[in-house]
Amino acid sequence: MGERILLAAPADPDRGENRRLCSVLEHALLGKEYIRIDRAEQLDGNFIRENGIRRVLFAVDLGPDGTNTEYTRLLRRIREDEHLLDGLIGGVITDADSELYTKSAAAELVFAANMSGCTFVGKPLVEGTKSLRNFRVAAMNLGTDDLEEAYRDSAKKLADSLEGFSWYRKKNPKILALHASSHKTSNTYELWRGVREHLESSKEGPAVLAREIGLRNGTVYDCSGCSFNACLHFGEQESCFYGGVMVEDVYPAVREADAILMVCPNYNDAISANMTAFINRLTALYRKRQFFDKAVFSIIVSGYSGGDIIARQLISALNMNKNFYLPARFAMLETANDPGAAMKLPGIRERICGFAEHIRETLSER
Repeated sequence: MGERILLAAPADPDRGENRRLCSVLEHALLGKEYIRIDRAEQLDGNFIRENGIRRVLFAVDLGPDGTNTEYTRLLRRIREDEHLLDGLIGGVITDADSELYTKSAAAELVFAANMSGCTFVGKPLVEGTKSLRNFRVAAMNLGTDDLEEAYRDSAKKLADSLEGFSWYRKKNPKILALHASSHKTSNTYELWRGVREHLESSKEGPAVLAREIGLRNGTVYDCSGCSFNACLHFGEQESCFYGGVMVEDVYPAVREADAILMVCPNYNDAISANMTAFINRLTALYRKRQFFDKAVFSIIVSGYSGGDIIARQLISALNMNKNFYLPARFAMLETANDPGAAMKLPGIRERICGFAEHIRETLSER
């Protein structure tokens, strides 16, 4: 018997019971000890501590229109208390009576819960769309054409992953920072440089060995969509058809790192093209080497607003799709426009130090 799981399944008062979701949860949690709550006010820090809860599985019924009024109240409660979910390990199941909203709602929830102190396992999301066609490959791998069976099996694997998650700490962990920024003008890169200085100092704890790779000026070609078999073939050799800096430098650095840190300025509410190309090209390596034991962090700077949009994109791409685990408060988010403005923000040096120490505490043996 593993640790007790909190099942947070907000019940929309305007809809009846979602029988499919109930069946999936029953299968996923069979033999596990859990406490179920279905109202926002039941999610309480004292309740969590008093019951010795360390794991939380969110299960959200999104209906035909992607909404759930009780879930909205739950989301508000999480956003209001930045320490509500401190120390918890999380996973998410979303179920909808449409083909839309399951992933976007999950990314919104994971970001909010992460900012409130919740760590998420790699691949923390199982999503049931109306047709369940998103389980076609999973069903094929199980040797069945029953999509609902594949849905239940995926939920069971998530619950097992949630229950079995443990930290992957090292004596002298390694972190790889990836950027596509100008050293002279980038606010985001300047913040990373400050974080790196703290990480590599051994005065306040074990040193974190930091490496950075720049992905500027066309050094990374985007994925051109090789066939599955071709990608698998190159992935088995830890290579890629397009070669270049990804194969020569980035793949080996990712393999060696205990965490990656994405240095992400906000370009038009999107991750920059070179950083997106890096994520896309990771697929070949991912087919051979799962990243469940590697953390993802980020520094995000917006000129005006929208840092949360970039954070959700990283969550979806690297945590939900590429299996990196998501430490609590994985992102440092700042707003700065003119070159050099970030380092002039009130309290910025304290926040840089705090973020660096958070990375150290996450990755280093205690």
